Amino acid sequence: MAFEFTTSFHKESLEAFRAYKRYAERAIEQLSDDDLFRVASPGGNSIAIIVKHMTGNMRSRFTNFLTEDGEKPWRNRDTEFEAPLSTREALLQD
Repeated sequence: MAFEFTTSFHKESLEAFRAYKRYAERAIEQLSDDDLFRVASPGGNSIAIIVKHMTGNMRSRFTNFLTEDGEKPWRNRDTEFEAPLSTREALLQD
């Protein structure tokens, strides 16, 4: 019974994650490159920077999430807020 729950949870979690990823990709498709990389106000972040940060967060939080807690030592959060990747394709490659 426990194996069935674990297998089902893992499968459903992956399906949900992939669905949310598709939603984000579809939303980004509706933006021009100018909109994707625009910083709306001083000190603000572009959508591309936010996507870069969310990607780092998700990788860190969900890597080995059953055996490790929280932030991973390999993540360099501060660099996520530096200049985004230069193209839409590079941003969406993962």
